[in-house]
Amino acid sequence: MSLRRRLAGPAAVFAAAAGAFGYVGAVDPNEPGHYPVCPLYLLTGLYCPGCGGLRSAHALVHGDLLTALRDNAAAVAAYLGCAVLWMVWTVRAARGRPLRTGLGPARLWTAVVLLLAFTAVRNLPFGGWLRP
Repeated sequence: MSLRRRLAGPAAVFAAAAGAFGYVGAVDPNEPGHYPVCPLYLLTGLYCPGCGGLRSAHALVHGDLLTALRDNAAAVAAYLGCAVLWMVWTVRAARGRPLRTGLGPARLWTAVVLLLAFTAVRNLPFGGWLRP
């Protein structure tokens, strides 16, 4: 298989992510009416783990890391994790090797528990600093 063909998947994912971040960077989620309201927040008043993710991405595109972390620290960690995973995938694809994440059940459950803890703390009175 040719190098161009092996890199087609990573290139397509990069183009999609760049397009998404470019759009969020151009269309400010802080201005009402551009994006839908989170259904969980709308119905319950509780912040889901994704609440503030678009504002976080917008701040990150504009180089404001502190605001991005304030808006949604979990999303910033996810962006970083996805970027690292994409780089590993690209290098392995260029070398003709399959992507092996090595994420076993223990690591996945750890991620789920951390995300649930993040969600719980941001909705408690003392977790106001994690709210978007």
